[in-house]
Amino acid sequence: MANTSLRTLRLLSLFQTQRYWSGAHLAERLGVSARTLRRDVDRLRELGYPVEAHRGIDGGYQLA
Repeated sequence: MANTSLRTLRLLSLFQTQRYWSGAHLAERLGVSARTLRRDVDRLRELGYPVEAHRGIDGGYQLA
């Protein structure tokens, strides 16, 4: 997904369908790198969405 706005909306939609996502799984679903996923998560935070990140081997993301 090349369009950033469209990808950001898709990411928000994924968060609404499942509470917790691993970073790798989210990146795969969106067809982006882990770095791009982190930028997209930051973009959601800038828009006021409370996205929590969990580090480590079982790390991932969820809406608070």
